[in-house]
Amino acid sequence: MNINEKYKKEVVKAMKEKYGYTNDLAVPKITKVVLNVGVGKTKEDAKSIETVQNTLKRISGQKPIITKAKKSISAFKVREGMTVGAKVTIRGNKMNDFLTKLVNISLPRVRDFRGLNKKSVDGQGNLNIGFKEHIAFPEIKSDEVERIHGLEIAITTTAKNEEEGLELFTLLGFPFKKDNK
Repeated sequence: MNINEKYKKEVVKAMKEKYGYTNDLAVPKITKVVLNVGVGKTKEDAKSIETVQNTLKRISGQKPIITKAKKSISAFKVREGMTVGAKVTIRGNKMNDFLTKLVNISLPRVRDFRGLNKKSVDGQGNLNIGFKEHIAFPEIKSDEVERIHGLEIAITTTAKNEEEGLELFTLLGFPFKKDNK
């Protein structure tokens, strides 16, 4: 089942019962997903930046934006205007398709995956997930990969607090670690 269908059929009803919302539109929902990759040590290598761009393009289905340094920081050997990474913002149907793929295919493919940490949900109800290896996504063929790089996914919601955000993600089927109490 698609994340959007699950949200409309199950999540809205459950959230209205638990939190006493009177209107369907008051129920928290996911507004956008941002995929971000920092190039780090390989910032001078144009090929690595191109590889990161191609990876993000394959995973998201959209062309990534190159992010540049706003300030010079001598400790990190970064000059103003230098390329420091790439990012993609996904909304709408592409976002729903991406989240369905993330929950059902990509997260289970992560090596030694035991579930997402509940502390990954911040005070505004947004979820941040970090991948050490980008090869967990089905679009990336491991035999074509030259360099493995990390990937950050920030999922933004309209939730008012951490508890509502955690409940929303749990009802949508995101696999969180079980408490050992």
